[in-house]
Amino acid sequence: MSGADAPHADARVEALARQLLAAWDGASLVDVPSSAPGGLSTADAYAVGERLRALRLARGERAVGWKIGFTNRGIWPRYGVYQPMWAPVWNTTTTLLDGTEGRLSLRGLSQPRIEPEVAFGFASAPRAGMSLDELRSCLAWVAHAFEIVHTHYADWRFTAPDTAADFALHGRLFVGPRVAVDAWPTLAEDLAALRLELACDGQVRDRGEGRIVLDGPLHALKAMVEAMAATTPHWRIAEGDVVTTGTITDAWPLAAGQRWQTHLSNDRLSPLALVVEA
Repeated sequence: MSGADAPHADARVEALARQLLAAWDGASLVDVPSSAPGGLSTADAYAVGERLRALRLARGERAVGWKIGFTNRGIWPRYGVYQPMWAPVWNTTTTLLDGTEGRLSLRGLSQPRIEPEVAFGFASAPRAGMSLDELRSCLAWVAHAFEIVHTHYADWRFTAPDTAADFALHGRLFVGPRVAVDAWPTLAEDLAALRLELACDGQVRDRGEGRIVLDGPLHALKAMVEAMAATTPHWRIAEGDVVTTGTITDAWPLAAGQRWQTHLSNDRLSPLALVVEA
């Protein structure tokens, strides 16, 4: 970006950030930014994300970690997005469950879908270049989680930069019982081999295996650390952060009255249920 282009680009970033924040607050739709003249670059998308982060901090929200999306290679063709993206998660959107069942209100969500995932909690900050074992040593816990994703673009149609700008599609995060990782030396292999079944109202809707997420949730976490360092070096995972690593199945539309439940092949992690309310 040249100096002459910068004021126009900065104004566009500011306008788009405020438009998307208003869409978040109103659970409303906006036009896909990449369809506008000039499109939307990855750099500008993350600039919008940074402006959104600043606006949310300024109004009293607190960032508590991160989400990485589109790590599931199996769903890339469905959505036309072929690379991961990431954004903060917030104290206003994240729930650490006391048990194994959560309740979700659909208020404030736009075209919400459910994603069963694996989440991590950090005891210390990671850095790019770490091995899987070194990365594991930074972790305090691992848990099964539900991320509720949503989009402010009609019909779930967008490009990768569009999704990065739109809060990385993050809506809500429910984190199940946390399991300490210090005595789990085979964490990477076990999470890659994890088999998961997702059911709604007692009927199985989907099945998946951990390795679909960039070869496994810990592998996806490593990929995120590397990609953040290269693309958004001003964003860093810190001690105490929660990070969720992407869906193991497709993302499924939500409706009031549903009860979603998972079954897991590894009994170290607790299966979860989620009741959907209006």
